[in-house]
Amino acid sequence: MRFILLLALLPASAFAGGELKLATWNLEWLIAPAELQALRASCTPQGVRPPAKARSVPCDVASRLNRSRADFDALARYARLLDADVIALQEVDGASAASLVFPGYRFCFTGRRHVQNTGFAIRAGIPYRCGKDQKALSLGDSVRRGAELVLYPGEPREIRLLSVHLKSGCGNRLFTDRRKECTIAARQVPILEDWIDEGAAAGRPFAVLGDFNRNLQRDGGAARSESGAQLRLWPEIDDGDPPEADLTNTAEGNRFVNCAMNQTFSGFIDFVLLSRTLAQALVPGSFDRVVYRTEDAVKRRLSDHCPVSVRIRSPAGAKKLD
Repeated sequence: MRFILLLALLPASAFAGGELKLATWNLEWLIAPAELQALRASCTPQGVRPPAKARSVPCDVASRLNRSRADFDALARYARLLDADVIALQEVDGASAASLVFPGYRFCFTGRRHVQNTGFAIRAGIPYRCGKDQKALSLGDSVRRGAELVLYPGEPREIRLLSVHLKSGCGNRLFTDRRKECTIAARQVPILEDWIDEGAAAGRPFAVLGDFNRNLQRDGGAARSESGAQLRLWPEIDDGDPPEADLTNTAEGNRFVNCAMNQTFSGFIDFVLLSRTLAQALVPGSFDRVVYRTEDAVKRRLSDHCPVSVRIRSPAGAKKLD
């Protein structure tokens, strides 16, 4: 009975074909060629940190990720293979770059001046509203903002999504580590939890998707020390208080596979996290990761991340949306 009541919050006509495919993909400094060409002349030399709000790219990135038409075509092929309805995006300059990978989709992106923005690609025909930038998560635009998306706005089937790209450099270290990256990442945790708790208190289904720069599958233990210092991310946000904040990590139980044969990563850092209600609609076994062909990984400038996705079902009798 509890399962049926939870699914009742997601009416039968909510999703095309009875399912909605959600994904996340960090596209590694994705910038439209014309924009990158303009930025190359004023690129930032190695070891120099540009101002937080500067529109600039590192010189090594400008050279290494000067993507050709063939590179964008390869990324677009993987986007078609992914075939997701909604994709949370990270490290994308904006719609002009994203449209080269996701032609025909609609887009919402944060308005940060920096070229690394978070956002969403939404399949045409799905009702949506771009939410407000989650500026607090950027700590004064020194790191990335969160991008909010509302699907089916104003309807009983409304779902809120947040695309995040948290601070790198702390990995699975405790946030009490003295390095600056851990201090910055620790400051983002309560801000992320505030967004989660606000949605949970309102009793609405939600999901957080993106690059957490942390393996949440290995982030077990106490959230805080006895003195109250922040230690870990996952146990802090997955506290079930309010009840809708009892989160599901959709990667749980799935074997990690690198995006390409020439990568040496050891675990996921890109995740789709579902609120308690939305997790009841998760299609069992639907977690998937699109990996690159070795030939493409060697010859093409793709990304050091590849997309992960899950499918969410509506109750029986869903109608296909045009």
